[in-house]
Amino acid sequence: MGKPLPGCSVRIADDGEVLVKGPNVFRSYLGDPSDTETAFIDGWYRTGDIGTLDDGYLYITGRKKEIIITAGGKNVAPAPLEALLASNPLVAHAVVIGDNRPYIATLLTLDPDELKTWLTTHDRADLSAAEVVNDPQLRAELQKTIDLANKTVSAAEGIRRFVILPVEFTEETGYLTPKLSVKRHLVLADFAEQVESLY
Repeated sequence: MGKPLPGCSVRIADDGEVLVKGPNVFRSYLGDPSDTETAFIDGWYRTGDIGTLDDGYLYITGRKKEIIITAGGKNVAPAPLEALLASNPLVAHAVVIGDNRPYIATLLTLDPDELKTWLTTHDRADLSAAEVVNDPQLRAELQKTIDLANKTVSAAEGIRRFVILPVEFTEETGYLTPKLSVKRHLVLADFAEQVESLY
């Protein structure tokens, strides 16, 4: 994001939420004291964003409502991990999970064009869709990306297991919003069996 404007203050709450204060911040919700009380803490506005401050620069790492809290009480922002996983051209989407679970895991979908190229290049073009999701060579390739992502977080935040879903996330399949955001609640409901298999 950058540095705050002159006269504006930013701080990070104990839970990682970005708090802001200044003349640019509204003072209350019109006619709604209850929402106003919830939105502010000691005069600081709760943005709902999770972030860090480094040498005066604000970095947004996720949304508070998306924070995963493991069974051990570790708070994990899924967005940075998901972005790192999606940096592999094979990965179309990553959904990091682990709320109230002993560890972090992820559901992956693959880019069909990149997968076709990868399978051809690795002499595996004859694999069926069911075989692809369990192919050891493909899983090893994806594990390399997971290992790189895990180097950016603590051991408690690292991804321990993953599953490849045999489906594309698109607006047509119903798993993406018009803004192309993953509908996490729907994915978790529809793939509950795969989620359980990770734990």
